[in-house]
Amino acid sequence: MPAELTLHQRRRDPTPAELAGIPWVAVLLPEERERAIPQIKVGDALPGDYVCRVGRPVTYWFGVIEGLLKMSNDNEQGQSITFSGLPPGGWFGEGTVLKRETYRYNVQALRKSVVAGLPADTFHWLLDHSIGFNRFVMNQLNERLGQFIAAREIDRMSNPDLRVARSLAALFNAVLFPGVGEVLRITQQELAYLVGLSRQRVNEALATLQEQGIIQVEYGGLRVLDMQALRTAMPAPRIKLAGQPLKVSAAV
Repeated sequence: MPAELTLHQRRRDPTPAELAGIPWVAVLLPEERERAIPQIKVGDALPGDYVCRVGRPVTYWFGVIEGLLKMSNDNEQGQSITFSGLPPGGWFGEGTVLKRETYRYNVQALRKSVVAGLPADTFHWLLDHSIGFNRFVMNQLNERLGQFIAAREIDRMSNPDLRVARSLAALFNAVLFPGVGEVLRITQQELAYLVGLSRQRVNEALATLQEQGIIQVEYGGLRVLDMQALRTAMPAPRIKLAGQPLKVSAAV
């Protein structure tokens, strides 16, 4: 697949497996599926590809089938502010699509990802005709509000261990990111991008969480042992931990 092509130019029809990874399709009635499914397109995003850019008009409602995206913006000083990581199952930008505004944020692929898009006109048709779709979008908006309130709280935290813990817990939001399931693939560098810390500092924070028995660092991965404790973790002495790519999974 030529890298010179834009993500939009690389769009294609979804495979059956990719359709199965779109959570809101399951809430549609048969006639609603007949209208919506032929309109869904997917694109194979390369690392660094922009899915949305500040100031661009909205054309699609987007979701992540595979991979990891970052939603961010730049402040007046030119510093990047990350709003959210977007793992598999996450659909985003419904507020922008509802108002048909231009994007006020950038969404960029941190690694090779598969991104799905539903045209804005089809999105609005479903809002007009599907009770199940309306409930899905309403739940998204409600959960998204809570997510951004929590993100503001994380931004004000001076303790790096807490920032890592809260940010990691946010990636396991079952409503916003139902495709994560038990396993989330993420590297220390990717987590550092999302948290706004160095990879070294993220490594140390993960070691602290392991010392508290909240997570378990395994070969090539990380297992969450206590999700509630991860959301309410308190500072503790740090130990040094060497690590490379992480494979984050929630304990069953």
